[in-house]
This record gives sequence, C-alpha cells and structure tokens, in this order.
Amino acid sequence: MSASLQPDHPAEPSLSALVTEQDNPASRDIDRKSALEIVQIINAEDARVAEAVKQELSQIARAIEAIAARLRRGGRLIYMGAGTSGRLGALDASECPPTFNVPPELVIGWVAGGPAALSQANEDLEDSAEAGRDDAARLQVGAGDALVAITASGRTPYALGAANYAREQGALTIGLACNRPTPLEAIVEIMIAPIVGPEVITGSTRMKAGTAQKMVLNMLSTGTMILLGKTYGNLMVDVQATNYKLQQRALRIVQLATGLERSAAEELLAQANGEVKTAIVCARSGLDPQSARQRLAEHGFILRATLDSLS
Repeated sequence: MSASLQPDHPAEPSLSALVTEQDNPASRDIDRKSALEIVQIINAEDARVAEAVKQELSQIARAIEAIAARLRRGGRLIYMGAGTSGRLGALDASECPPTFNVPPELVIGWVAGGPAALSQANEDLEDSAEAGRDDAARLQVGAGDALVAITASGRTPYALGAANYAREQGALTIGLACNRPTPLEAIVEIMIAPIVGPEVITGSTRMKAGTAQKMVLNMLSTGTMILLGKTYGNLMVDVQATNYKLQQRALRIVQLATGLERSAAEELLAQANGEVKTAIVCARSGLDPQSARQRLAEHGFILRATLDSLS
C-alpha cells in the first residue's frame, strides 16, 4: 500500500482474524464446478444468512426503538459506510420517501466518495477515518440524530471516523458489521453483528455480508416507520402515488382498509387528493376530507390512533 493510502488507524484485527476474510471449504473448488453446482453452493451459503440475522434480533429491536425515539423528537436516521456497505445504506434511505411519505432529509444514506461512488467504486476513501469525520460533519450530524455506521469488517477507518464524530456530537451511534469483536463495537452504543461466516469467494463481502446488511437495514427502516405510525396493520398507508403502479397500490390499500368496491374507492381517493389515510378515515367515519385531515392531525397522522378515536 502506498504511503498516501495508509489507513488513518491501525488495521486491527488482522485480515486473517476476520471470519469474513477466511477461506470457505465449501467453495474451495468452485472453479471446477458446473453453473448449476456453483449456484447450489452459493444458495446453500446464503441460507445461513437469515439465521445469523436472527441471532441479532434483540439488538436490532433495541436500535429500532432508539431510532424511533430520535425521529419523534425531530432527528434524522443517517447511514454511512464505504463501498458496498455505503451503497446498501444509500439504497435503503432512497426507498423511504416513496414507501412511507417521509421527506428525503429524514433518512439519509451516504457512501464514501459521495453520489459518484454509487455507480463507480472509490475504495481508497474507505481507508480514511478523516474522510468519515469530514462527511459526518458535512451532514451536520448532531445530538438529535441516529447514525448507523456500516462496515462488513467492523474496522473500516471511514466508518469508524464517522461513528466517532457522531458519538462526540451526542448522536445515537449504531454499528452494523459481520465480524466480532471489532473496533466498531468499542465506539457505538448499539452493535449489530450477524456472523455469516466466510464468503463463497474469499473476502467478497458484497455476498453474504452484503445480504445480511441489507436484511438488517430493511428491519431498521421498516421497524422504525411502523413504530412511527407509517403503516396500518401491514398496509403501506403513507405511500406516495407518484406513478401508475403506486396509484394502483394506493387504490388497493384503500379497498383493503375499507371494504369498498374499486369504483367507490377511486372516487373517494380522488376526493382526498390521493391521500390514502384521508380516504380511509372518510370511508370509516363519514367525515369530509378536510375534517378527516383535521382528525389525523390531532393524532399525529397515525391512522390507527385516529380510527380508534372515532370508534
């Protein structure tokens, strides 16, 4: 490694000590296998991921409750990481506005190197803790926020730098890695570490580790939004109907929540300016859209609480 690319922090533990970097006996001769045998090996290894995540459910639940508490007080959920880890955070964050009708600044995903790194690898930045600190400062991470530092190894300097900065500012810090013990867990308040074992291709942590991280991120964002009242049962009642598919989904949600026929649901949704929650309150209470909006506002726009108040 050239002097300019030396990590800001010692690379501990060594690569050989990281389970994600170890040799996987199941795939040792994978280059001799047929295509079917290759995918069978990958599939068998992927089957281990859900069990690894299962072992971390109590920590994930703890993180969800803590994140929701911060967001209720006006804070943000911020994902930061380098490479695949950072891209997965950016992906999860980008799905929150259309799914839960939240502003894009509420859940932020930041990958080392910025937006350009989403499509083009910029791996050298992962070695810079200072870059992580600088990006966290640029995002104005503060005491009201929750920051999730994502790194498969648990030792990536960029993620460690971001987590350290967030902790210094009083933010809630959460670590997501696929090794243990790691330097990251010594920094963060809550550590989530699904141990998925060695990768099919040694060290290619975009595979099992990436899948585990995606599963955990799905839980963190979805669980948080459920606690914030962004669903009614399992219905996506805050969906933004910005295209035909989502318009049809919104219509179906109104039908499922009210029992209305399609034509009646369409008419009601139109009267409610496409607002799913407003349409449902109108159907279940007989209120006009403006009165329904007022009732929702009185209950923090939580549909379950609004409907309970009308019963």
